[in-house]
Amino acid sequence: MDHTRHHPERHPRGTASWGTAVKATLHCLTGCAIGEILGMVIGTALEWGDVPTMVLAIALAFLFGYSFTLFAVLRAGLGLKAAIKVALAADTVSIAVMELVDNAIIALTPGAMEAQLTDGLFWSALLGGFAVAFLITTPVNKWMIGRGRGHAVVHTHH
Repeated sequence: MDHTRHHPERHPRGTASWGTAVKATLHCLTGCAIGEILGMVIGTALEWGDVPTMVLAIALAFLFGYSFTLFAVLRAGLGLKAAIKVALAADTVSIAVMELVDNAIIALTPGAMEAQLTDGLFWSALLGGFAVAFLITTPVNKWMIGRGRGHAVVHTHH
């Protein structure tokens, strides 16, 4: 049975459109950005060092990234335990790649780790990191969705 006719977001195994990959990556990026910015703001405001601030930012990025998917599949009627499994399966690799790339860009940008919230360098390094992370994570998501993994797991519950 061809489900792609009734559910355009579902793709036969082995294929995934760039549009679907972009949507999945934007979904991931939104949660990651909220969590990471919140973590950076909290860590910087509390005058924490670089490592604790980055750990908090990454932890919140995963929390918010998973939460977006979790709430979506809970709304679709899945139980909490099953919804958590779907969120973990859908987002772990995507968030990990996004965070690895984004934080590497921030860490490698001279002065970015020492910049304050009021410095343009802080925000340009953070946003630039997200842009590069988006460009790298989108093909990863396309590949995963095409193999029935990542956000393809979420679409079976819509």
